[in-house]
Amino acid sequence: MKAVICDPIHPAGVEILKKAKDIEVVDASKTPKDELLKIIEDADGVITRSPTPVDEKFLSHAKKLKAIVRAGVGVDNVDIEACSKRGIVVMNIPTANTLAAVELTMAHLLTAARSFTNAVWNLKKEHEWNREKWLGIELAGKKLGIIGFGNIGSRVGIRAKALEMDVIAYDPYIDPSKATDLGCKYTTDFDEILKCDFITIHTPKTPETINMITKKEIEKMKDGVVLINCARGGLYNENDVYEGLKSGKIRWLGIDVFEKEPVTEHPFFELENTSVTPHIGANTKESQQRIAIQAAEAIIEALRGSSYPNALNLPINTANTPEWVIKYLELAQKMSYLLSQIIKKPIKKVKVSLSGDISNEEKSVLTFSLVGLLKNITDNVNYVNALVLAEEKGIETEVKKEKNETYKNLVQIKVLTDEGEYSISGTMLENHPRVVEFKGFDLEFEPKGKMIFFKNTDVPGVIGEVGMTLAKHNINIADFRLGRNKEGQAMAVIIVDNDVNEEVLNELKKLKAALSVAYAEI
Repeated sequence: MKAVICDPIHPAGVEILKKAKDIEVVDASKTPKDELLKIIEDADGVITRSPTPVDEKFLSHAKKLKAIVRAGVGVDNVDIEACSKRGIVVMNIPTANTLAAVELTMAHLLTAARSFTNAVWNLKKEHEWNREKWLGIELAGKKLGIIGFGNIGSRVGIRAKALEMDVIAYDPYIDPSKATDLGCKYTTDFDEILKCDFITIHTPKTPETINMITKKEIEKMKDGVVLINCARGGLYNENDVYEGLKSGKIRWLGIDVFEKEPVTEHPFFELENTSVTPHIGANTKESQQRIAIQAAEAIIEALRGSSYPNALNLPINTANTPEWVIKYLELAQKMSYLLSQIIKKPIKKVKVSLSGDISNEEKSVLTFSLVGLLKNITDNVNYVNALVLAEEKGIETEVKKEKNETYKNLVQIKVLTDEGEYSISGTMLENHPRVVEFKGFDLEFEPKGKMIFFKNTDVPGVIGEVGMTLAKHNINIADFRLGRNKEGQAMAVIIVDNDVNEEVLNELKKLKAALSVAYAEI
């Protein structure tokens, strides 16, 4: 079998590949990209990094390709859907750079407190002795708000506690004990984070976390707040943060990631109260060595067929899996992903009920459901580790078979939290995916597009008020589905053509008949 290294990796990984006697290794890391296309024509597997776009052009040349390993976390350069259609497994290396990212965050924290980079530049390059100018602040006793308390955020918390900081964790998707057991405070009130002296973010980039900090949140912050982002570009609104830095509302920004990369010109670079780094969160010798070793081991295991560590997809192979089964698996994932955008509390249990022939695929349905459910909680979930991640997060799982007289095949997913139960059921109608039940209401809609879920007391005039509210914001209604229950309540699923922001949702919540309002996008 032939494995091609498309981009530079640490020599330790190359050595592991060369020792695999059943694999021919081609190091094309310094080959021009147009010539690389010829080399991959008979490749069984490739290892890539961000410089190599794994797109339709790449895949059209790599006709024998079975597996791709992205040596790192991000897979923005890989067309995963196109790979899946060709039966190519895509894997990444999600945790090898954890310590490197944690330590870079701490470096930015310390720099923010002491204007360290400025003091060094001023003395070394400008030859000025300005002790008074670089008056700093101490981290001890200051409040650090951590948004996202997973592998990286929790380790930042541990180190901040060692520096005698008061740590407050905000993460709706974890059990509070994961923070409190480390001596950190846990909160579900985001405004508590905004009152902290220092704020750092460690979340995946999802529709929920993009622009998590904007002008509105900055206005609620303390004067002289410090912001750190070593996670993903775009989690903080760059324009709003820039204005905050200029006005002095934000004392300092430490940032390693940008909305558009690479970037060599940026308004942040003009300001004195910033420390900026070129996305070097994973750039340590140890991290790069771990990434290379794990990437090499992953491609070897995948080509041998022994396992697919950190697989981000499953090869859709219609020769082995009936198409109707694949459609139900995809439906289960979409339905659970829909729920993941609505549920804002830690998940306690997931119950999957199956009826019909699809009940023979119980393990696969559960796996796909968990991938969709955990997608907004972690950017590392995949079809291999979904069950393990659920267990680590304290989520109990259950699958059972049930009889259903209405539908030939039915998938129901119930998610239990401290605030109650969320349920969604779906089937295929005329070969199209349809949700047929949502939170106890009989409804029928396709889980696709921009969806507003409006629950209300079943009284006259509600539909008109909702329509007027949306029209006021120039939001066009594409479809409107309504369900009712015996308790005098109604649930509307409103599919719209335009983006829906918090202002619109808050206005809908203020309508007299409104009981709850939620939004999801697929």
